[in-house]
Amino acid sequence: MEITTFKDEIKELVDNQRSYFKSNATRPVEFRIAQLLKLKELLLEYEDEMHEAIFKDFGKSKYENQLTEFFPLIDEINIAVKNLKKWVKHRKVSTNLINFPAKSYLVPEPLGVTLVIGAWNFPYNLSLTPLVGSMAAGNTTIVKPSELPVETSKIMAKIINENFDPAYICVVEGDIPETTAILAQHYDKIFFTGSPKVGKIVHKAAAEHLTNVTLELGGKNPVIFAKDCALKTSVKRMIWAKFVNSGQLCITADYALVHKDIKDEFLKIAVEEIKKHHFSKERANYVKIINHANLERLAKLIDPDKVYYGGKVDRDMRVVYPTIMTDVNLDDPVMQDEIFGPILPVIEYETLEEAFDIIKTFEKPLAAYLFSDSAENKDRFLHEIPFGGGCINDCVMQNTNPNLPFGGVGQSGMGSYHGKYSFECFSHFKAVLDKPTAIETNLKYYGYSEKKMKVFKML
Repeated sequence: MEITTFKDEIKELVDNQRSYFKSNATRPVEFRIAQLLKLKELLLEYEDEMHEAIFKDFGKSKYENQLTEFFPLIDEINIAVKNLKKWVKHRKVSTNLINFPAKSYLVPEPLGVTLVIGAWNFPYNLSLTPLVGSMAAGNTTIVKPSELPVETSKIMAKIINENFDPAYICVVEGDIPETTAILAQHYDKIFFTGSPKVGKIVHKAAAEHLTNVTLELGGKNPVIFAKDCALKTSVKRMIWAKFVNSGQLCITADYALVHKDIKDEFLKIAVEEIKKHHFSKERANYVKIINHANLERLAKLIDPDKVYYGGKVDRDMRVVYPTIMTDVNLDDPVMQDEIFGPILPVIEYETLEEAFDIIKTFEKPLAAYLFSDSAENKDRFLHEIPFGGGCINDCVMQNTNPNLPFGGVGQSGMGSYHGKYSFECFSHFKAVLDKPTAIETNLKYYGYSEKKMKVFKML
């Protein structure tokens, strides 16, 4: 399709969604719940096709897809349906004396026409979970999945576009030129998941229309292993989190900071844990790198002289096998940017201050992790290290609790979502003072005096 024609079609789609939103059709809570339930039914109906599509793109098994994408997505819908009538209610706040008697409250309202740009690493979860939040808040939505996993993009377009009015929700596919044309339109909210580099482009496009933006980005997420940690359990938890989805996970451990006294034992246990899992496509617990460009990028990060374990790259299978690197320093290529793959650099440290200083050389990460049983270490970690979210004595699992917001800070993102935070992400809360007319004082009116000022000061 010619881009000029595509631009016209996108403009028409956005205009139609704006008209539909202005008709108030999306506002009734009953409508929102019915549409969410419809989406859930469709996902269950097309579940097998969704598993097949992601297997074609990644070699990801049905079981891993259920664990990391399908079940969390269904859970988001269930939470929204269960709680939506509570979420849409006015939220009372206290009223100060100067406004007595009156009521004060916040009124959640939908923003309008929203755009969700999903990421390729978890294409269903990261495209459709924000959609759930937008639907729950009462918006219309255009979803732009990543073009890299072709089959998952196709099945999402089929599920949505064949079953919903495009004036309400619609999936639009395309590459960079199409995404550029989509971003040129005026939205009331843009939700983007991806790299900081592209996040800046999205933010710049949104600024042209002063559009509200949520950016879910990434960064070099540290995991600290303190001398006192329960080493075997700690390594077990981290290894699973590091190599799920072949490390193509924005909140996984990017690099490990290990106390010098436990480093040798750490490495031994880490290798044992990797071998125990037998990570491979044949065992349905390992996935492909998304494309050859990313595979070659990862291959260049592996310094053969610093490989402690692994380092194997299978270009025909599009697989980078679990790799541990040691004697890594901050100038090495593997430490320059987010790895986003199954490579774990291990850096030795002697004091917690040294570990913290290393972390602070990078931008604020999306996630950070500490393995320690020391109350002092935990307190210092929470108060001295900035990060979007994280765990103490676990890895990645903060993302599985819908009662915790998911989001970054600084270069790792802005805004948050999941559970009720998704509803709030796609809502505006109007601040309202509701005052009766039966009682009126003259305090605020002209005719100021010392006596009035004394009353104001007291209030």
